[in-house]
Amino acid sequence: MFRWLLVVFFALLLIDWFSPLLQRIGFGRLPGDLRFRLFGRPWFIPITTTLVLSLVAGLVAKFI
Repeated sequence: MFRWLLVVFFALLLIDWFSPLLQRIGFGRLPGDLRFRLFGRPWFIPITTTLVLSLVAGLVAKFI
């Protein structure tokens, strides 16, 4: 259980560090990524970006 907690923590840390780089490349603005304002707050749901990054991570994991 502790090992999974560490993995999730480091994964979120890496995503946070690489987020500006990924946004400059174009991730976060793909068709299927939802941006809207609700109750005065901006909301962002990156559906397509999540699918693409999951596919890339799965391919990398398969070849390692």
